[in-house]
Amino acid sequence: MSNNFPGVDWLEALDLGAVTVLTGADRGKYPHGNSVLVQGIHHNVLIDPSLTVAERGLSFPVDHVLLSHVHEDHLPGLSRLPGVPVHCHEADAIGLTSLDGLMTMYGMPADIETEFRQEILNDFYYAPPRDFSTFSDAKVFDLGGVEIEVVHTPGHTRGHCVFVIPQARTAYLGDIELSGFGPYYFDEWSSLAEFEQSIERCRSLDADHFVTFHHKWVISGREQFLAMLDDFANVIVRREFSMLEFLEEPRSLDECAAHRFVYRPQVEMTFVDHVELRSAQIHLDRMVRDGRVTQMPDGKFRSC
Repeated sequence: MSNNFPGVDWLEALDLGAVTVLTGADRGKYPHGNSVLVQGIHHNVLIDPSLTVAERGLSFPVDHVLLSHVHEDHLPGLSRLPGVPVHCHEADAIGLTSLDGLMTMYGMPADIETEFRQEILNDFYYAPPRDFSTFSDAKVFDLGGVEIEVVHTPGHTRGHCVFVIPQARTAYLGDIELSGFGPYYFDEWSSLAEFEQSIERCRSLDADHFVTFHHKWVISGREQFLAMLDDFANVIVRREFSMLEFLEEPRSLDECAAHRFVYRPQVEMTFVDHVELRSAQIHLDRMVRDGRVTQMPDGKFRSC
């Protein structure tokens, strides 16, 4: 562990050569996250400026900001970087145009959206950047002796990307976070099928160090990464297996949502019921399509 930037009160700054991981509070536990600084001869690039960046500040120059995707917790540090060019995948650009654009990506019910809008403004310092541009899959950013390669990995959002820095043998995974909670694909801008495809694409990432924005922080060693990626993907399998068991008796969509296949019963957040309803609908639709579940005349669902 080393802190290359005196005067910045980071809990930890992990040096991986051209890459420095700026560890967020509680190792990036939401609402915080682990930002990444990539240093080349000509440019310094900050990836996903977290709430920790916003609260602690920076003591080094940043020439460009890259976003793995456009969500509230990946933007707060932009408040410390007025005028610095920001880059995101073209599919997520709407989230940088306005708060209305960002809220479109979530697709929340009106009552929840009203409260979340205020939280984004007050707690995450949201303000649309004046200068932003977009990129697409396979874009390469040349920093001078160091490159950042874009790997489009949609599912969490339509524009979610992984960034590979070959000179540091490092892949930044964004919100493919490898946590026990599992993949999050419950927003309007999300896709379960695309998330699964992106997980498969990650298996071929050519790196030795793998950095997550939340929770797991830095995983060094390809075998460990692949094992954790398997566990992460298997959360989806377990969710559907549990639903199939629950549907041995006919159940309604609302009953499936109330049973909670995503969050533990003790979790109390305003959007939990919405997420559970979205999750239940997503999985029921898929399992009806592939013949594992049938919808009965009364609208309830039952395992086949």
